[in-house]
Amino acid sequence: MICFPIAKINLGLHVINKRADGIHTIETVFYPILFCDMLEIVVSSQFTVHSSKVDFFSDGIKIDGNIEDNLVYKAYQLLDKDFDLAPIKCFLYKKIPMGAGLGGGSSDAAFAIKLLNDIFTLNLSVVQMKNYASQLGSDCAFFIDHSPAYVFGRGNELENFEIDLSKYHITLLYPNIHSSTSIAYKNVLKRGEFDEKNSLKTLLKQPIKNWKDSIENDFEKSIFEAIPSLPKIKQQLYDCGALYASMSGSGSAMFGIFETKPQLTDELKKLVVYG
Repeated sequence: MICFPIAKINLGLHVINKRADGIHTIETVFYPILFCDMLEIVVSSQFTVHSSKVDFFSDGIKIDGNIEDNLVYKAYQLLDKDFDLAPIKCFLYKKIPMGAGLGGGSSDAAFAIKLLNDIFTLNLSVVQMKNYASQLGSDCAFFIDHSPAYVFGRGNELENFEIDLSKYHITLLYPNIHSSTSIAYKNVLKRGEFDEKNSLKTLLKQPIKNWKDSIENDFEKSIFEAIPSLPKIKQQLYDCGALYASMSGSGSAMFGIFETKPQLTDELKKLVVYG
């Protein structure tokens, strides 16, 4: 069976504070976009007690690290512990870049859970699949039903959020630079307390033309200092007519929301991965 794990962008991101346990409290809105990897899983008969139950292959963007660190592999292991699954062959064609703030690895994991649920007829509910996904990463649960969501707490608490950008054109750029989430959190200026009046749940209800002056990604300041090409890209998106432009998550992907498909500069065209 084949599925197509999608990416997400962040519509604003507020870092509220750092808790006593070292975890940061945030609020953001995840919005799904149809920029996809491809994941195929089939049941395998080639298995011995001395071999892994997962034969994993990949193509597209190179995936570094050991298979044991891959979230698709971890998703299988998580379900296998409870359901003693048959061995599988797994092929991942990677298009969503890592270190881009697009949630690609988390999406692969969530879609793997859904695919395994179908292949092995596990009859897991959406809530159960989200519970499994949340064990793999704070944003994994979002990708189980991947509808727009207000995200808060440590990034694992989700509420449905009514927002529809389908009449707009979203252009996604990737400058081929890996952005470090740990550096983003280390250097971010925290807000200190939650401000309901200026919560993203309130601010995002404004017309998009007002977002430029009110919707912020708190990681931009620290990441822009580390990667000075990013603020230039953001300004170029506005120069090309974007109603709103921002970094997604902790970067380094940048996106612009336009009324119609934009006429981008040759420099920006080289960076387009979606839209």
